[in-house]
Amino acid sequence: MSKQKYNTIHYKNYLALDEILSAQNLKSAAEPDGPAHDEMLFIIIHQVYELWFKQIIHELEWIIRAFEGDSVDERNIGTAVDRLERILEILKVLIAQIRILETMTPLDFLDFRNYLFPASGFQSFQFRKVEAMLGLKSDTRMTYNEQHYTIPFTSEEAKELDEIESNKSLFELVAAWLERTPFLEFKEFNFLSKYHEAVDHMLQKERKAIDESEFLGVEEKAMRIRMLEGTDNYFQTVMDKDFHELQVEKGEARLSYKATVAALLINLYRDEPILHLPYNFLERILDIDEYVTMWRYRHAQMVLRMLGKKVGTGGSSGYDYLAKTAQKHHIFRDFHNISTLLIPRSELPELPVHLRKELGFYFTQKVLDD
Repeated sequence: MSKQKYNTIHYKNYLALDEILSAQNLKSAAEPDGPAHDEMLFIIIHQVYELWFKQIIHELEWIIRAFEGDSVDERNIGTAVDRLERILEILKVLIAQIRILETMTPLDFLDFRNYLFPASGFQSFQFRKVEAMLGLKSDTRMTYNEQHYTIPFTSEEAKELDEIESNKSLFELVAAWLERTPFLEFKEFNFLSKYHEAVDHMLQKERKAIDESEFLGVEEKAMRIRMLEGTDNYFQTVMDKDFHELQVEKGEARLSYKATVAALLINLYRDEPILHLPYNFLERILDIDEYVTMWRYRHAQMVLRMLGKKVGTGGSSGYDYLAKTAQKHHIFRDFHNISTLLIPRSELPELPVHLRKELGFYFTQKVLDD
C-alpha cells in the first residue's frame, strides 16, 4: 500500500529565505582588505524598515477602504482601532531599530559611506506612500534640492504617488467621518451654546484667580492675563465659524469647522459609552502622528551623531533637512490642537437625562427601531 502524499510547504520556501538572505550585497566587498564589517548591519536595518513599511501600507489600505464611501460601518471602527494599534507598535520598533544602527560608530560608517552616493533614504518609495496615505500633501512638504518629491522615482511610481494624493487620504476620510457624526444633532441640547457658556465661566475663574493671587507680581499677572487672552482667542475656532474658515483659507488650520466641533464633542464626552470607540479611534490617530514625528526626530539625531554637519549622501543638508521635516510634516496637527479647546470635567455642561440614554448603547437600537 503506497503512502498517501500530502502537499507540503517548507518553512524556507514559504518565507523565500533564499531570496531574502542573499539580498545583502555589500558594495565594499571589492576592497582589497575585504568588506566593511558594518555595511551588513546598515543594509539589513534598512531592508527591515522597508518590510515594516510594507506592513504599514497593508494596514492603512484596509482602514482607508473601510472609511471610503458616504457611510462607515460602525462595526469597523473597533477593527480600525486594532489596525492603528498594530501600526503604532511597528513604529515603536522602527524607533528602537535606530539604537541598533547606532551601535555602528561614525568611523565604522565612514568605512563604506563613499559607496552609498547618491543613494538616500529620501528615495524610499514606500515611506513616501505612507506619508501620502496618511495625508501629507505636496504643497506642504519640505522641498528636497528644490525638486518635487516624486523626482527620484520611476514614472510608474510617481504616477502612483500622484494617484494616492488625488484620492482621499486617511486625514480627509476621518474628517469626512467626523462631519457625518450624528452626535452633533441634538434637538434639545445646543452643544456649542452650552460649551460657550462653560468656556466663559472657566476663563472668568482663571482671570479672577490670577487677579487675586498673593504670589504673583503686577508684571507677572499682566503676562498671565495676556497668555489667557491668547487662549481665549483660540476658542474662536469653534465659537466663530467664519473665523475658523478664515484660518483654513490662510493655511493655519486644515480640519473643517464641523469636523473640529465633532472631534471636540467626542473628546469632551468620551466617558459616555457610545463615544468610547470614536474617542479611542481619534487617540490612535494622534498616537500614529506622534510616533511618526518621533521617528523623524530620532532619525535626525542619529544622522547628527553619525555625520555631524556633513551633507547627506543624496545631496540634502543632512541633519538640518531631517530636523525641519520633523517639525513641518506634522499631518494631524489639527487633532492635537483640540486639546487647547478642552475644559475641565467640572465645567462640562451636563447632558439631559434622555440624551445620556441615547449615548449609552441605546442610541443604535433606537435608530434601528425608528
